[in-house]
Amino acid sequence: MNTITSDTVKEWLEEVKDPEIPVLSLIDLGVITQIEIERDVVKIEMTPTFVGCPAMDFMKAEVIESIEKRGRKAEVEINFRDSWSSDKISEKGKIALKKFGLAPPPDSAKVFADLEILENAKCPRCDGTDTELRNPFGPTLCRSIHYCNSCQEAFEQFKPV
Repeated sequence: MNTITSDTVKEWLEEVKDPEIPVLSLIDLGVITQIEIERDVVKIEMTPTFVGCPAMDFMKAEVIESIEKRGRKAEVEINFRDSWSSDKISEKGKIALKKFGLAPPPDSAKVFADLEILENAKCPRCDGTDTELRNPFGPTLCRSIHYCNSCQEAFEQFKPV
């Protein structure tokens, strides 16, 4: 069998999308936290965005399928040792979130320096900043609902964690 690298595995996993945000790969979401290759076995660690994320089993199965269809054995471990942070979302992922209509999360350093940033997310539709938090609980644990006073549209923000 040909030798593969973790970069090769990352390329393969670009096709595995978040089931709730199908424009975002698990790589760009930052939930793939470690890749090791031992002989013919690809070992993956995944860290959920939130404990109890209902999509983890589905994502784990998709990761295994992506690797095994390329003739490699896959082992996936869900890692709770290290917390996921929205800072792990790649720049490519943040662009994909915005195109999808979700306001990307701000950097966590900015959140802790200025808590008002949670109240006023930048609108992904018009880039307006005259927004307000309508509900901290969106359709999933990782999203909140905001309203833009400029374009008068509601939108969701991927929560900074």
